[in-house]
Amino acid sequence: MKITRGLRAPLFVALVGLVSGGWLLQRGGGDDDVYTQARLFEEVLHHIADEYVEVKDPAELYRMAIDGLLDQLGDPHTAFMTPEEYEGLRIQTTGEYGGLGIQIGVRNDWVTVIAPLPGTPAERAGLQPGDRIVKVDGESTRGWNEDQAVSRLRGPNGSTVQIEIARIGVEQPIPFTITREEIHVQSVRNAFMIEPGIGYVALNVFSETSTQEVRTAIDNLRRQGMRSLVLDLRANPGGLLDQSITLSDLFLDRGEQISEVRSRDPRERQEFRARTPDEYPDMPIVVLVNGISASASEILAGALQDHDRALVLGETTYGKGSVQTLFNLDDGYALKLTTARWYTPAGRSIQREDADEAEDVVVFEDGAETPAVEVEEDTAAQEYRTDAGRTVIGGGGIVPDIIVRDTLTTEQRAFYSAVYEDAATYTNVRYRFVVNYAHEHPNLTADFEVSDATLEAYYRALSEAGIEVPRDDFEAAREPLRRQLGYEIVQTKFNETEARRRANAEDPQVQVAVEILRQATDPMSVFAIGERIAQRRAAVETATQAAAAGTQ
Repeated sequence: MKITRGLRAPLFVALVGLVSGGWLLQRGGGDDDVYTQARLFEEVLHHIADEYVEVKDPAELYRMAIDGLLDQLGDPHTAFMTPEEYEGLRIQTTGEYGGLGIQIGVRNDWVTVIAPLPGTPAERAGLQPGDRIVKVDGESTRGWNEDQAVSRLRGPNGSTVQIEIARIGVEQPIPFTITREEIHVQSVRNAFMIEPGIGYVALNVFSETSTQEVRTAIDNLRRQGMRSLVLDLRANPGGLLDQSITLSDLFLDRGEQISEVRSRDPRERQEFRARTPDEYPDMPIVVLVNGISASASEILAGALQDHDRALVLGETTYGKGSVQTLFNLDDGYALKLTTARWYTPAGRSIQREDADEAEDVVVFEDGAETPAVEVEEDTAAQEYRTDAGRTVIGGGGIVPDIIVRDTLTTEQRAFYSAVYEDAATYTNVRYRFVVNYAHEHPNLTADFEVSDATLEAYYRALSEAGIEVPRDDFEAAREPLRRQLGYEIVQTKFNETEARRRANAEDPQVQVAVEILRQATDPMSVFAIGERIAQRRAAVETATQAAAAGTQ
């Protein structure tokens, strides 16, 4: 978006209208005030361009003015996007691009394969977790960051890329010539039977095919005897708007409200309702959420909770309930502007007022994207009623029917605080340890035990890398480290599904969900069963705390 002083008039008028708008609200002025502020802005701009101690490109000054304006709105979800950022958003929301189909990361200054995606050129070529991509089209990748690697590995469908791989146990780099394909990012990465009668489906993101993927996964599991479902939305940051609506429609009856969008003009309220009957009316459901479940995940969880269609279990969600509309600008630029907020069927606002670190639902040709970060549970509690009269809590985010936290003890946190003082080094050491272990144990099974000897070897690896951890802190963290290393080794040796199966066996949230569904006979029974289990867990926790206090 090249802007020169001689061509600034059209943009300037539009920009000044925006810049001065906030001032006019304070002054209550009219057209005269608009032109006064416009002249004032132009005078300031000219003085900076002509006399500031450092030379500033006028185009850069306009960009600074735009950034300053948006910053003054106090809304971190409104943003001015460069063509590159806009294209990245488009790729993320559509879920498709031309590439190899690998998850990568930078480890020890080298671009490294974390995992090839199933059914992609990378998997068919034989790339493995731990492979270092040392050259791309003859150029060394040493020192590249992830963005550089992604930009070079992506390309037009049907084009080829030549890479060289350094692999553990192989002396010379291995050359590959791989043809790029359109890569579809799967939103359902894990779907399997936890035990007879109980299925598990993890939805990682809301992409273009999420509803169909979930439907297919459920139908496949029902053919295996599934009678009840654990739907895992933990760490799901959201995604395409229309998919949150159509996915809710799978489990609700025709006419039931899914969500409501309210903008500043009451006449522009928009309701979303189910258009088809519930496809699985007799299936009990428990939905898992946590502090990283956001946006589209919250729309789905809130709709199912308010209509008593599913019991929500876990930790309070992130609280991303504002809508961003994308406005296309000249030269490929775009403006992402907050225009509305989301509400659940019971009238709860999804937006948490202090949830200001992540992106919200973005209307993008009926789409959205929502990366998020974890937040503390801190909502202004307000009581609402579900269809059946159950009490649910509002005030931001979706508060679960049963709170089950998966947290570390104070002593365990001390270990992670120590190692993450140098997060990059720690991540590299852990990753290489995992890859080496998988390589050195060719007969490994998915249920192998992470022995004390393995943990001792891990402690030595940390020490040799210069990561000094007090012995007491390491001892306190043995169990979470045992689970983490076991998960990552199985993921590296086998696949993500086998790793998830292993993790579920020790996952407190999954285990409570399974306990509820073992007893559930119909969709409504999960709530009475859940309440009994929650009361029992609360009594045990109270007794444990009392016993701990008595020993101090």
